[in-house]
Amino acid sequence: MSHSVELDGIGMTFGTTRAVSDVSFTVQAGEFFSILGPSGCGKTTILRMIAGFLEPTEGRVLIGGRDMRGLGPNQRPTAMIFQSLALFPLMPVWENIAFGLEARGMGRTDRRRRADDLLRLIALEGYGDRMPGELSGGQRQRVAIARALAVEPGVLLLDEPLSALDLKLRQHMRAELRDLQKRTGVTFIYITHDQSEALAMSDRVAVMSNGLLQQTATPRALYDNPATPFVARFVGETNAIGGRISAIGDGMARVDTAMGPLHGRADRHLAIGQGATLYVRPEALVPGAGRNVLSAQVERVDFEGAFAMVHGRFANGAALAAAVPSTRLAEAPAPGSRASFSFAPEHAVVLADA
Repeated sequence: MSHSVELDGIGMTFGTTRAVSDVSFTVQAGEFFSILGPSGCGKTTILRMIAGFLEPTEGRVLIGGRDMRGLGPNQRPTAMIFQSLALFPLMPVWENIAFGLEARGMGRTDRRRRADDLLRLIALEGYGDRMPGELSGGQRQRVAIARALAVEPGVLLLDEPLSALDLKLRQHMRAELRDLQKRTGVTFIYITHDQSEALAMSDRVAVMSNGLLQQTATPRALYDNPATPFVARFVGETNAIGGRISAIGDGMARVDTAMGPLHGRADRHLAIGQGATLYVRPEALVPGAGRNVLSAQVERVDFEGAFAMVHGRFANGAALAAAVPSTRLAEAPAPGSRASFSFAPEHAVVLADA
């Protein structure tokens, strides 16, 4: 049975250091929910408060609607997977998986049966008598997940479990984790600093910065409609052009910039005369003239297979990045040239400066 998790104004202070401030969100039962942010933003502190390793200095953690105040990790319907995985190297795989069941008094025969069931679930049937050292990194990762699932948690907490794997294996494990979560129906709360992981796997994502919750939304909404300048810059690559609001209407804003007036979708908090920044993704830029034109000196063109990334500098020294699809490589400007790119107003967002 999966459980919901509600954070109600939680905060955490270590001495004079404020690690987490007034964070509130709800994770629905059976949801794959990620907490995304740079190192030191407070995401692991939040996970440890949910697990019961830390008691919030203010606010409440509710799991399945029940206040967890005063309940330790062994009293909560949660299981946690750490970065290190912490498998027992001298214990066969099946005993690693069933370790928590032994502590609960389950007999050896039943423990082995449960471990074998979970090995089938994670596509490692027949591996029960192997030692952890005989497995690949991805296989050990799956064993750690099976061990956590063995105790039938309502919520599975994962603290950057893929960070030690190479790129190809991380990409493979993303798909496996997502599939496993959907098959089991267990609520997953996943901690990561890797935006591509969060966007690829999650039903919803909470973005953190300096202990503050910046935005909670679906991956597509985070990417297309960032609510704050931090989210706009942190989630995916973007071009940021600063200026001042000169007009607002019909959901659009005009920003007067050093490169001339530019138009984009207006955030609801904008006012005429206010300092603001227009954010436009590299893939939204099209070589050539249009309504919104950006001109830059091209420094290099990096071919990346499906597209070429054009890197350049505006006259004010700010960086430009434009993605040209491989089907249109003939239109990519040459390094050292001066090039113009345009974009549709609906593909850019204008946010007030913080």
